[in-house]
Amino acid sequence: MRTSPLAEPLTLPCGATLKNRIAKSAMSDSLGDGAGNPTDDQIRLYQRWAEGGLALSIIGEVQGTAHFAEKPGNLILNDQSYSGLFERLAKAGATDNAQLWLQLGHAGAMADAPISTPKGPSALDLPGLTCGALTLDEIHSLPAEFARTASLAKELGFGGVQIHAAHGFLLSQFLSPLFNKREDAYGGSLQNRMRLMVDVIDEVRKAVGPEFPVGIKLNATDQLDGGFAEDEALEVIAAVDQMAIDLIDISGGTYFPGAASSSDRAGSGPYFLEFAGRARRKTKVPLMVTGGFKTRAQAENAIVEGKADLIGLARALVVDPEFPSFWLSGQRGELQFPRFKNPPEGGVTAWYTMQITQNAKGDAALSPDDLEGVVNAYESRDETRRRIWNSKHS
Repeated sequence: MRTSPLAEPLTLPCGATLKNRIAKSAMSDSLGDGAGNPTDDQIRLYQRWAEGGLALSIIGEVQGTAHFAEKPGNLILNDQSYSGLFERLAKAGATDNAQLWLQLGHAGAMADAPISTPKGPSALDLPGLTCGALTLDEIHSLPAEFARTASLAKELGFGGVQIHAAHGFLLSQFLSPLFNKREDAYGGSLQNRMRLMVDVIDEVRKAVGPEFPVGIKLNATDQLDGGFAEDEALEVIAAVDQMAIDLIDISGGTYFPGAASSSDRAGSGPYFLEFAGRARRKTKVPLMVTGGFKTRAQAENAIVEGKADLIGLARALVVDPEFPSFWLSGQRGELQFPRFKNPPEGGVTAWYTMQITQNAKGDAALSPDDLEGVVNAYESRDETRRRIWNSKHS
């Protein structure tokens, strides 16, 4: 039987090896306990994903502090964290020689207002988005904060970290001329706008040493008028190529209020694969491409053509946590995704987030027909966790 290109191992620049070419890209699984700690459900979930055959899982939006969380289900990893739970999570995610990385998050202007004080590169007062501007002292403190979380991730047994500079969160906000109106060393030219990202990469690498995997997630485009676009993204990738990065995860879009999510748009093929082909000419760093892979043939072709070294899957692994093993063995080519009728803004994301919980508990799949009930349960759970968050961190 032909061996799938997806089954080939991938050795990263730091020397670590991923056992195949399938990864679970970072999603906000929203399974923290509301105080920033992992839960038994979350630990079971990442073990289940590891047992499903993938090489790498990345946990979305792990915060260094309680001040700029994206959701009240985020994890917080710092010196006050309950390290025993994080160690259990790290061990579960490493089942069957998989790797589990933490995504280093900071929501900035997009921080959840009921539990945060949103601040980004610049003060904004827009429909659905109001935030203050970070001071220079606050900006200067950020690389060390990211680095401390990365160092703890290594100490507690995680396989690596990913710096989140995509999807409209803080480092992405600094890159975007739409968010970043600063007139100091962190605004204006692209070189200035990427300064914080570069400083974060440098500090994280110093903290974890040369042999621990450090990745970065970057937008190909914000998909917003006046935002971060492909030509600038290629310049950022060329700059990252000169740094000690092991994996560049290419995605796109933003959670800016009212903006369409990449994963909600129609289309039969991967969203950012053509951009990845352009990026390949700018870097020798392995590329992970996330978004829109629906069939095994699409994923295999991306590897064979050299546009991607690793295939990032998200919603596919919510629909079927075990399906990487079927792709790798050639037993299944396509996956059937649920269809939704007239979903409200954010409704599809809420459905997938609650389906993640079903997977964690081993419960039956949700029906796409009960979107209203699922959204209500999702919002109710967030409200409960916000109360816990504020009682613990206020």
